[in-house]
Amino acid sequence: MKIALGQINPTVGDFSGNSAKIIDFAHRAQRAGAGLILFPELSVCGYPPRDLVERPTFVAHNREAIERIASETSGIAVVCGFVTPAEAETGKSAMNSAALLKEGRVAFVQSKMLLPTYDVFDEMRNFAPSKSQSLFPFCGKQMALTICEDAWNDKNFWNRRLYTFDPVEALIHSGGDFLLNISASPFWIGKREVRRKMLAAIARNYKVPVVMVNQVGGNDSLVFDGSSIVLDRDGNVIAQGKSFEEDIMYFDSDRLAGEIHSQLECEEATVYAALVLGTRDYVHKCGFEKVIVGLSGGIDSALTASIAAEALGPENVIGVGMPGPYSSQGSIDDARTLANNLGIRFELLPINAMVDAYRETLQGVFAGRKEDETEENIQARTRGTLLMALSNKFGAIVLSTGNKSELAVGYCTLYGDMAGGLAVISDVPKTLVYRLSRYVNSKRPVIPQASLEKPPSAELRADQKDSDTLPPYEVLDAILEDYVEDMHPAKRIAAEHAFDIGLVRRVIRMVERSEYKRQQAAPGLKVSPKAFGYGRRFPIAAKSDV
Repeated sequence: MKIALGQINPTVGDFSGNSAKIIDFAHRAQRAGAGLILFPELSVCGYPPRDLVERPTFVAHNREAIERIASETSGIAVVCGFVTPAEAETGKSAMNSAALLKEGRVAFVQSKMLLPTYDVFDEMRNFAPSKSQSLFPFCGKQMALTICEDAWNDKNFWNRRLYTFDPVEALIHSGGDFLLNISASPFWIGKREVRRKMLAAIARNYKVPVVMVNQVGGNDSLVFDGSSIVLDRDGNVIAQGKSFEEDIMYFDSDRLAGEIHSQLECEEATVYAALVLGTRDYVHKCGFEKVIVGLSGGIDSALTASIAAEALGPENVIGVGMPGPYSSQGSIDDARTLANNLGIRFELLPINAMVDAYRETLQGVFAGRKEDETEENIQARTRGTLLMALSNKFGAIVLSTGNKSELAVGYCTLYGDMAGGLAVISDVPKTLVYRLSRYVNSKRPVIPQASLEKPPSAELRADQKDSDTLPPYEVLDAILEDYVEDMHPAKRIAAEHAFDIGLVRRVIRMVERSEYKRQQAAPGLKVSPKAFGYGRRFPIAAKSDV
């Protein structure tokens, strides 16, 4: 049989829109001769719905939508994810389920057993786990239908398993000879390769074909890459969907041959595509069309503006230069050049007069005290006020431009450069910012060379350089990766990199002291294994042993 994978981009809570998309893809697959099409996890309501599942009307809308889809796709079998009511004794409102729709009705329902509670996942909070699972016959085969995490507990692949029970093992041992997995598996650097290797290990171990259809698109901080895949019994890829795009692909379940669509390969290309997709979906799914970016002439704002222009079109991006007392003419020129190269609107709003007004107002109460970071932060907060005023007036969302390295150590100003509705590159370390910027210029030279070459500076005091406060970014990012992503202690980090232990401890203390800032930051787009946000939950009022 010809089977299709419908790799779609759903919006959480958009039942009519998601249903229409599922029906459209199903009709396309039917016209192409497919007898079955698979859609991602919770594709009817969008993933992750989080606490929306506690609303009885939300759960009811799932059932109404699934019945509509079934009635309008009677010519082809459909598997898609939706929310079902949980039994009262579980204490939960809902279950994460998948339905087989056939001949205009719901023919089979399977619910998820393994509910992840690590990193960005908190499904045990929202869903009740299934107590059992079963196979369903289709086209002469016994289909083992699993939902995302149900396939992530193979004892032959993972050194440390998170669950005692393996749904795949149980379903295959009960006679399953074809594994289907519908997923909403978020992107992070290296995730696609891990996923492929894991599924290939299942295929080889159990000698069954493995099919995985994955959600694509951005929902809040998460970006889903798609990259749906089909593997034969030896773990070889026989069909593959595009990355970071909606796609429909086909394979033959008997011959185990299918379509292999191209994927992005290099790290810079995949991260950039994820940021573009995440920005586009966040802005549009939140009901906005236009964005505002403060352009300093530096590399971070240049990359953010480049992402925004590609995601939304240059006509929907407003760049704002806000030179202050210490802004160099070169930085102003670089900001204007960038805007011209991107084709975005550019506004120049000097802040000197406003900063002087703040200083005059505060002169009496600050009498006898030396200038310090206070005066620097006044400049940053003046810029934040202007950006938010433009946001209110034009109905455009502000994109903050801080990178992960700065956010980690608190080298940013609350209500200043942190102001905004989306922190596009807040999970991108500074060293990767440079790599991504060079990647952007390799496609079309838009970022001024001076922005790539000049020493990084906030330009909030005379002759200021980031290196006055921070170690070189190559050193800082190595420490942050080990500490933030891998939870390594200071002594191990220092020993493995031959770094001074005092430097490592100073960086770690900066990370810990800045937790209060991060918890007030705009949501960012996750592209690393461990991003700041709800995937990394640390207390603010705490002492740590570094």
